[in-house]
Amino acid sequence: MAGMSDEHKAALSEGRKNAAIVRRYLEAKEAHRPQRGRKRTPDSIKKQLATIEEELGGGVTSLKRLELIQRRFDLQDALVDLEEAAKVDIGALETEFVGVVAAYSEAKGIGYRTWREVGVEADVLRRGGVKETRRRA
Repeated sequence: MAGMSDEHKAALSEGRKNAAIVRRYLEAKEAHRPQRGRKRTPDSIKKQLATIEEELGGGVTSLKRLELIQRRFDLQDALVDLEEAAKVDIGALETEFVGVVAAYSEAKGIGYRTWREVGVEADVLRRGGVKETRRRA
């Protein structure tokens, strides 16, 4: 059995690179998607953490202590997530995505409507060369 040709290896490498770009962009979009209700900020989370610490300092039942500690861990995780999301340069990820979306779409058979369903804006697809398709009758 013969090994893969250099052309085949290059195509596989390109596919992996494109998939990583698409994955990073979609994950960043998901992380930056607006949530319902009040917007969480690092300050609002820190205030909630301070309140929990105060409550834990007082006389609370063992069950209440258990719930407060879990809430504290949840808030600490949310704070880290919020800080990490703020570090992401969505513009740079979008630029990379625009450069590969047409090739990725063709290779994977992903149509315009599918991209729109997962939240990719029409102008991003247009810039990437993904054409809007009409449903077949």
